[in-house]
Amino acid sequence: MKFGASMFFTDYAIAADALGRVLEDRGYESVWAPEHSHIPASRLTPFPAGGDLPKKYYDAMDPFVSLTAAAAVTKALKIGTGVCLVAQRDPIQLAKLVASIDQVSAGRFLFGIGNGWNQDEMENHGAAFATRHKRARENVEAMKSVWTQSKAEYHGEFVSFDPMMAWPKPVTKPHPPIYVGGAFPYSARRAIRYGDGWLPQAARRGAYRQIADMIPAFRRMTEEAGRDPLAITVWHPRQDADLIKRYEDLGVERVVFSFEPEPAEAILPKLDAVAEFMHRVNG
Repeated sequence: MKFGASMFFTDYAIAADALGRVLEDRGYESVWAPEHSHIPASRLTPFPAGGDLPKKYYDAMDPFVSLTAAAAVTKALKIGTGVCLVAQRDPIQLAKLVASIDQVSAGRFLFGIGNGWNQDEMENHGAAFATRHKRARENVEAMKSVWTQSKAEYHGEFVSFDPMMAWPKPVTKPHPPIYVGGAFPYSARRAIRYGDGWLPQAARRGAYRQIADMIPAFRRMTEEAGRDPLAITVWHPRQDADLIKRYEDLGVERVVFSFEPEPAEAILPKLDAVAEFMHRVNG
Protein backbone atom coordinates (compact mmCIF):
# COMPACT_ATOMS: atom_id res chain seq x y z
CA MET A 1 0.00 0.00 0.00
CA LYS A 2 1.20 3.52 -0.78
CA PHE A 3 0.84 6.04 2.02
CA GLY A 4 0.59 9.81 1.82
CA ALA A 5 0.24 12.79 4.14
CA SER A 6 -2.06 15.78 3.82
CA MET A 7 -1.81 19.11 5.63
CA PHE A 8 -3.15 22.64 5.26
CA PHE A 9 0.06 24.57 4.64
CA THR A 10 0.02 27.75 6.75
CA ASP A 11 2.55 30.30 7.96
CA TYR A 12 2.54 28.73 11.45
CA ALA A 13 3.01 25.10 10.33
CA ILE A 14 6.15 23.19 9.47
CA ALA A 15 7.52 24.64 6.22
CA ALA A 16 6.66 22.81 3.02
CA ASP A 17 10.27 22.07 2.13
CA ALA A 18 10.99 20.71 5.60
CA LEU A 19 7.86 18.57 5.52
CA GLY A 20 8.77 17.23 2.10
CA ARG A 21 12.19 16.08 3.32
CA VAL A 22 10.72 14.49 6.44
CA LEU A 23 8.07 12.59 4.49
CA GLU A 24 10.50 11.27 1.90
CA ASP A 25 13.01 10.22 4.57
CA ARG A 26 10.31 8.31 6.46
CA GLY A 27 8.93 6.46 3.45
CA TYR A 28 5.78 8.40 2.68
CA GLU A 29 4.91 8.19 -1.01
CA SER A 30 3.12 11.51 -1.42
CA VAL A 31 2.20 14.85 0.13
CA TRP A 32 -1.16 16.55 -0.51
CA ALA A 33 -2.23 20.17 -0.08
CA PRO A 34 -5.86 21.34 0.27
CA GLU A 35 -7.06 24.65 -1.13
CA HIS A 36 -9.25 27.58 -0.16
CA SER A 37 -8.52 30.94 -1.77
CA HIS A 38 -10.29 32.75 1.08
CA ILE A 39 -13.23 32.41 3.46
CA PRO A 40 -15.89 35.13 3.12
CA ALA A 41 -16.69 36.94 6.37
CA SER A 42 -20.40 36.47 5.60
CA ARG A 43 -20.11 32.74 6.41
CA LEU A 44 -23.44 32.05 4.71
CA THR A 45 -22.35 28.51 3.83
CA PRO A 46 -22.30 26.09 6.81
CA PHE A 47 -19.22 23.93 7.33
CA PRO A 48 -20.20 20.47 5.97
CA ALA A 49 -18.72 18.69 8.99
CA GLY A 50 -20.78 20.85 11.34
CA GLY A 51 -19.72 23.35 13.98
CA ASP A 52 -17.33 26.24 13.49
CA LEU A 53 -15.05 26.32 10.47
CA PRO A 54 -11.51 25.42 11.63
CA LYS A 55 -8.95 28.21 11.53
CA LYS A 56 -6.75 26.39 9.00
CA TYR A 57 -9.37 26.95 6.30
CA TYR A 58 -8.85 30.70 6.58
CA ASP A 59 -5.08 30.40 6.66
CA ALA A 60 -4.32 27.98 3.80
CA MET A 61 -1.45 28.90 1.50
CA ASP A 62 -1.70 28.40 -2.24
CA PRO A 63 -1.17 24.66 -2.81
CA PHE A 64 0.89 25.07 -5.97
CA VAL A 65 3.44 27.29 -4.22
CA SER A 66 3.70 24.96 -1.20
CA LEU A 67 3.95 21.82 -3.30
CA THR A 68 6.64 23.35 -5.52
CA ALA A 69 8.73 24.01 -2.41
CA ALA A 70 8.31 20.38 -1.34
CA ALA A 71 9.18 19.12 -4.82
CA ALA A 72 12.35 21.21 -5.02
CA VAL A 73 14.01 19.39 -2.09
CA THR A 74 12.84 15.83 -2.82
CA LYS A 75 13.54 13.27 -5.52
CA ALA A 76 10.74 10.70 -5.41
CA LEU A 77 7.96 12.16 -3.24
CA LYS A 78 4.81 12.72 -5.26
CA ILE A 79 3.00 16.02 -4.76
CA GLY A 80 -0.75 16.40 -5.03
CA THR A 81 -3.58 18.86 -4.62
CA GLY A 82 -6.13 17.47 -2.26
CA VAL A 83 -8.13 19.15 -3.62
CA CYS A 84 -7.84 22.02 -6.10
CA LEU A 85 -11.13 23.91 -6.49
CA VAL A 86 -11.22 23.95 -10.27
CA ALA A 87 -14.64 25.61 -10.65
CA GLN A 88 -13.31 28.84 -9.17
CA ARG A 89 -10.05 28.99 -11.15
CA ASP A 90 -9.37 30.18 -14.68
CA PRO A 91 -8.74 27.04 -16.78
CA ILE A 92 -6.07 28.53 -19.05
CA GLN A 93 -4.00 29.79 -16.13
CA LEU A 94 -4.63 26.59 -14.16
CA ALA A 95 -3.50 24.48 -17.12
CA LYS A 96 -0.21 26.40 -17.10
CA LEU A 97 0.15 25.96 -13.32
CA VAL A 98 -0.39 22.20 -13.55
CA ALA A 99 1.98 21.79 -16.50
CA SER A 100 4.61 23.96 -14.80
CA ILE A 101 4.55 22.08 -11.48
CA ASP A 102 4.64 18.78 -13.36
CA GLN A 103 7.73 20.06 -15.17
CA VAL A 104 9.61 21.30 -12.09
CA SER A 105 8.78 18.08 -10.19
CA ALA A 106 9.88 15.89 -13.11
CA GLY A 107 6.44 14.33 -13.51
CA ARG A 108 5.55 13.82 -9.84
CA PHE A 109 2.32 15.83 -9.75
CA LEU A 110 -1.07 14.29 -8.85
CA PHE A 111 -4.00 16.56 -9.74
CA GLY A 112 -6.69 16.09 -7.12
CA ILE A 113 -9.75 18.20 -7.85
CA GLY A 114 -13.08 19.02 -6.23
CA ASN A 115 -16.07 21.14 -7.11
CA GLY A 116 -16.36 22.96 -3.80
CA TRP A 117 -18.87 23.36 -0.97
CA ASN A 118 -18.53 27.03 -0.03
CA GLN A 119 -21.05 28.97 -2.08
CA ASP A 120 -19.89 32.38 -0.82
CA GLU A 121 -16.26 31.68 -1.72
CA MET A 122 -17.13 30.40 -5.17
CA GLU A 123 -19.41 33.29 -6.06
CA ASN A 124 -16.66 35.76 -5.12
CA HIS A 125 -14.79 34.22 -8.06
CA GLY A 126 -17.74 34.77 -10.40
CA ALA A 127 -18.79 31.11 -10.50
CA ALA A 128 -22.40 30.19 -9.75
CA PHE A 129 -22.81 27.48 -7.13
CA ALA A 130 -25.71 25.84 -8.98
CA THR A 131 -23.66 25.26 -12.13
CA ARG A 132 -20.31 24.45 -10.48
CA HIS A 133 -20.27 20.81 -11.60
CA LYS A 134 -20.66 21.62 -15.29
CA ARG A 135 -18.18 24.48 -15.03
CA ALA A 136 -15.63 22.17 -13.39
CA ARG A 137 -16.08 19.58 -16.13
CA GLU A 138 -15.63 22.16 -18.86
CA ASN A 139 -12.53 23.51 -17.09
CA VAL A 140 -11.03 20.01 -17.04
CA GLU A 141 -11.91 19.34 -20.67
CA ALA A 142 -10.44 22.69 -21.69
CA MET A 143 -7.24 22.01 -19.73
CA LYS A 144 -6.83 18.63 -21.42
CA SER A 145 -6.97 20.45 -24.74
CA VAL A 146 -4.25 22.87 -23.60
CA TRP A 147 -2.03 20.05 -22.28
CA THR A 148 -2.26 17.79 -25.31
CA GLN A 149 -2.60 20.03 -28.38
CA SER A 150 -0.12 22.41 -29.97
CA LYS A 151 -3.03 24.65 -30.97
CA ALA A 152 -5.65 24.16 -28.32
CA GLU A 153 -9.31 25.05 -28.83
CA TYR A 154 -12.39 24.61 -26.67
CA HIS A 155 -15.98 25.82 -26.86
CA GLY A 156 -18.44 25.18 -24.06
CA GLU A 157 -21.10 27.03 -22.11
CA PHE A 158 -18.71 28.45 -19.51
CA VAL A 159 -15.31 28.08 -21.19
CA SER A 160 -14.61 29.09 -24.76
CA PHE A 161 -11.44 29.95 -26.63
CA ASP A 162 -10.31 29.83 -30.25
CA PRO A 163 -7.07 28.08 -31.30
CA MET A 164 -4.21 29.26 -29.12
CA MET A 165 -0.76 28.12 -28.04
CA ALA A 166 0.32 27.57 -24.45
CA TRP A 167 3.45 25.97 -23.02
CA PRO A 168 4.93 24.21 -21.17
CA LYS A 169 3.23 20.89 -21.74
CA PRO A 170 3.27 18.42 -18.83
CA VAL A 171 6.07 15.88 -18.47
CA THR A 172 3.43 13.24 -17.69
CA LYS A 173 1.66 12.11 -20.84
CA PRO A 174 -0.98 12.83 -21.82
CA HIS A 175 -1.26 14.86 -18.57
CA PRO A 176 -0.93 14.36 -14.81
CA PRO A 177 -3.50 11.95 -13.40
CA ILE A 178 -6.75 13.66 -12.43
CA TYR A 179 -8.29 12.41 -9.18
CA VAL A 180 -11.89 13.56 -8.78
CA GLY A 181 -13.01 14.01 -5.19
CA GLY A 182 -16.42 14.02 -3.57
CA ALA A 183 -19.31 11.99 -2.26
CA PHE A 184 -20.79 8.84 -3.77
CA PRO A 185 -22.33 8.43 -6.30
CA TYR A 186 -22.01 11.87 -7.88
CA SER A 187 -18.25 12.27 -7.74
CA ALA A 188 -17.87 8.65 -8.82
CA ARG A 189 -19.78 9.44 -11.99
CA ARG A 190 -17.62 12.50 -12.59
CA ALA A 191 -14.43 10.50 -12.04
CA ILE A 192 -15.57 7.91 -14.55
CA ARG A 193 -16.54 10.59 -17.06
CA TYR A 194 -13.37 12.69 -17.09
CA GLY A 195 -10.95 11.52 -14.38
CA ASP A 196 -8.15 9.01 -13.98
CA GLY A 197 -8.83 8.29 -10.32
CA TRP A 198 -11.28 8.84 -7.49
CA LEU A 199 -10.97 10.44 -4.04
CA PRO A 200 -14.09 9.13 -2.29
CA GLN A 201 -15.66 11.03 0.57
CA ALA A 202 -17.57 9.20 3.28
CA ALA A 203 -21.33 9.81 3.34
CA ARG A 204 -22.99 11.09 6.50
CA ARG A 205 -26.13 9.02 6.00
CA GLY A 206 -27.48 6.14 3.94
CA ALA A 207 -25.89 2.87 2.87
CA TYR A 208 -22.42 4.21 2.08
CA ARG A 209 -21.18 5.72 5.30
CA GLN A 210 -18.01 3.62 5.01
CA ILE A 211 -15.75 4.29 2.03
CA ALA A 212 -14.95 0.61 1.66
CA ASP A 213 -18.64 -0.09 1.11
CA MET A 214 -18.69 2.26 -1.90
CA ILE A 215 -15.82 0.70 -3.80
CA PRO A 216 -17.54 -2.42 -5.22
CA ALA A 217 -20.38 -0.23 -6.55
CA PHE A 218 -17.82 2.17 -8.03
CA ARG A 219 -16.05 -0.71 -9.75
CA ARG A 220 -19.34 -1.89 -11.26
CA MET A 221 -20.10 1.63 -12.51
CA THR A 222 -16.64 1.81 -14.08
CA GLU A 223 -17.10 -1.50 -15.90
CA GLU A 224 -20.56 -0.55 -17.10
CA ALA A 225 -19.10 2.66 -18.55
CA GLY A 226 -16.51 0.65 -20.46
CA ARG A 227 -13.58 2.20 -18.65
CA ASP A 228 -10.49 0.52 -17.31
CA PRO A 229 -10.25 0.43 -13.50
CA LEU A 230 -9.58 3.87 -12.03
CA ALA A 231 -7.06 4.45 -9.26
CA ILE A 232 -8.54 5.09 -5.82
CA THR A 233 -6.95 7.20 -3.08
CA VAL A 234 -8.58 7.17 0.35
CA TRP A 235 -8.24 9.78 3.08
CA HIS A 236 -7.94 7.67 6.25
CA PRO A 237 -8.71 9.00 9.75
CA ARG A 238 -7.04 6.38 11.93
CA GLN A 239 -4.38 3.69 12.15
CA ASP A 240 -6.44 0.55 11.52
CA ALA A 241 -4.49 -2.29 9.95
CA ASP A 242 -7.59 -4.40 9.30
CA LEU A 243 -9.27 -1.60 7.38
CA ILE A 244 -6.08 -0.93 5.40
CA LYS A 245 -6.06 -4.63 4.47
CA ARG A 246 -9.67 -4.35 3.35
CA TYR A 247 -8.78 -1.33 1.21
CA GLU A 248 -5.88 -3.26 -0.28
CA ASP A 249 -8.13 -6.21 -1.12
CA LEU A 250 -10.53 -3.78 -2.81
CA GLY A 251 -7.74 -2.42 -5.00
CA VAL A 252 -7.20 0.93 -3.30
CA GLU A 253 -3.97 2.45 -4.58
CA ARG A 254 -3.11 4.83 -1.74
CA VAL A 255 -4.13 5.83 1.77
CA VAL A 256 -3.55 9.42 2.92
CA PHE A 257 -3.36 10.51 6.56
CA SER A 258 -4.34 14.07 7.48
CA PHE A 259 -2.21 16.09 9.89
CA GLU A 260 -2.97 19.39 11.59
CA PRO A 261 -0.82 22.38 10.55
CA GLU A 262 1.65 22.44 13.42
CA PRO A 263 5.29 23.44 13.90
CA ALA A 264 7.97 20.81 13.37
CA GLU A 265 8.42 19.96 17.06
CA ALA A 266 4.71 19.15 17.39
CA ILE A 267 4.10 17.33 14.11
CA LEU A 268 7.28 15.22 13.85
CA PRO A 269 6.30 12.69 16.56
CA LYS A 270 2.94 12.22 14.84
CA LEU A 271 4.56 11.70 11.45
CA ASP A 272 6.93 9.19 13.03
CA ALA A 273 4.08 7.26 14.64
CA VAL A 274 2.20 6.96 11.35
CA ALA A 275 5.45 6.02 9.52
CA GLU A 276 5.96 3.20 12.03
CA PHE A 277 2.40 2.03 11.37
CA MET A 278 2.96 2.21 7.60
CA HIS A 279 6.08 0.06 7.75
CA ARG A 280 4.35 -2.42 10.01
CA VAL A 281 1.41 -2.74 7.62
CA ASN A 282 3.66 -3.17 4.60
CA GLY A 283 5.97 -5.60 6.40
